[in-house]
Amino acid sequence: MRLLKLLVVFPLLLAMLAAVAGMWWLQQPLSLAAPAPQQKALLVTIEPGASAQVVADRLSASGVNAPPQLLYAWFRLSGQARDIKAGTYEIDAGTTPRTLLSKLVRGEQALRSITLLEGWNIRQVLQAVRSAPDLTQDIEGLSQDDIMALIGYPGRHPEGRFFPDTYRVVTRAPASSVLKQAAQAMEKRLEQAWAQRDADSPLRSPDEALVLASIVEKETGLDSDRRRIAGVFVNRLRIGMRLQTDPAVIYGLGERFDGNLRRKHLTTDGAYNTYVRAGLPPTPIAMPGAASLMAAVQPLATNSIYFVSRGDGSSQFSATLEEHNAAVRRYILRR
Repeated sequence: MRLLKLLVVFPLLLAMLAAVAGMWWLQQPLSLAAPAPQQKALLVTIEPGASAQVVADRLSASGVNAPPQLLYAWFRLSGQARDIKAGTYEIDAGTTPRTLLSKLVRGEQALRSITLLEGWNIRQVLQAVRSAPDLTQDIEGLSQDDIMALIGYPGRHPEGRFFPDTYRVVTRAPASSVLKQAAQAMEKRLEQAWAQRDADSPLRSPDEALVLASIVEKETGLDSDRRRIAGVFVNRLRIGMRLQTDPAVIYGLGERFDGNLRRKHLTTDGAYNTYVRAGLPPTPIAMPGAASLMAAVQPLATNSIYFVSRGDGSSQFSATLEEHNAAVRRYILRR
């Protein structure tokens, strides 16, 4: 009789001990292999359609130092094995089996930020995206035209077409996905700005608004001057006066520009030489931000047709050439 009781009680005790051990294990931080260089945590990618067993195997192979059979058993016993979502996950120190499964079930993928700055040109944009360490480089070796086609804008000139902002993307996402987000954001922002344009605006299309906004972006040193600078350029467009904006000339020079804008640059004909050619240049010259977009379509009403930098970021505005020449002598020539 005593033997029979032992045969009944002993398995129950083992089961209780196993349950206690299991509960303890679920709360303990997992042992992790050292992450790859330049990474603070292990990165694990779960492919779509992966079974719980495959997920457990992938975690173990990626550096989670736990038997895959034990991980698989936990996934199954939790009742959430089929709820694990595909994606790229970051497993850091302190992660327990319980929090690991919660992360996988909730789809809390590893995210990274990439920032595109106002006033950057397309070369700077592509350099930032191509050098981002946590992106999959699917644009390497592609021309600008090929990249625009890849993100859904075939035949579109890339300059100014990406909205400057900080974008959050999944780690190892294609580099083109960042550009696509930024292009879609600019398209939306430009559409919204164009819908709010002044009724008497001389701009004939959203594309012209984007070109003017890019010039305003490069010419503005002080945010409070932005709409007035736009007003100067709009006044010049209305009377057929050349824009005479240095940033456009510099953009036209491209990599030939050595930091010193010379008189020969201002007198040599070229598509972006607004000292020689009237009207707007053929494309934007940089990425304008939201404030410059709105300034282009809602410029400040002003009688100024000239402005010059005071050297402190602000600008001196003038309505006549005589006033402008006096401002040049004071702020540029220091006479």
